[in-house]
Amino acid sequence: MTAPAGKRAITVVNRTGKTVWAVLSNTHIYPQGSKLAPGQSMSVTVANNWGGRIWGRTGCTSTAAGYCGTGDCTSVCQGANPLITLGEFTFDAYAGLDFYDVIMVDGSNLPMYINVSHTTTTDPVTSSGCYKGVCTLEVDCTSAMRAVSGGQVVGCKPPCAAFGGDTYCCRGAWAGREHCVPSKWLVDYIKVFKRAAPYAYSYAFDDAATMSCNGACYYRVTFGTTG
Repeated sequence: MTAPAGKRAITVVNRTGKTVWAVLSNTHIYPQGSKLAPGQSMSVTVANNWGGRIWGRTGCTSTAAGYCGTGDCTSVCQGANPLITLGEFTFDAYAGLDFYDVIMVDGSNLPMYINVSHTTTTDPVTSSGCYKGVCTLEVDCTSAMRAVSGGQVVGCKPPCAAFGGDTYCCRGAWAGREHCVPSKWLVDYIKVFKRAAPYAYSYAFDDAATMSCNGACYYRVTFGTTG
């Protein structure tokens, strides 16, 4: 897809086996989500200074205007309820760079990876979703972190929602960047997300997971695992 001057192209691909309603916040495009059957994709253009989030709603009752099992939001989706995998973008943020990431801080409902093009930046993620030799998988969620709706597992909760307490919620003595260190927890449950998506921003201070792209980059957001 080619975007007109001053615009960027974003393509969203559904490589899962379920119907996904793809939402782009801070736009008037498909305010409740565009329905993507397995194998379908959509392409849109946004402004060169756009910033927002992309996520997939699942388990929706016939249309995204009704209730969705995950990724639910109001009639105009500018944010989603937790248990959600998010793609977050800030275009032209600093010195001609975009910043973007896949976020699993609020848990995960879908596998997701992001690719860049129309740039001199080397894409850190391969077209099939592999990063530094590790490929995108479904989250292998521990039983205590599984989110269940209608008798079906619909996603994986973050440690704070699953277990509570100051440690896993980074409160009290565990608050702040210096102390909120998952490797110091009794069990590092962040590994649940990192094993599935090693590039994902998976806890409050996981800043090393933020990626950058130079110039007027185009993006492809894929819901799905490495095929």
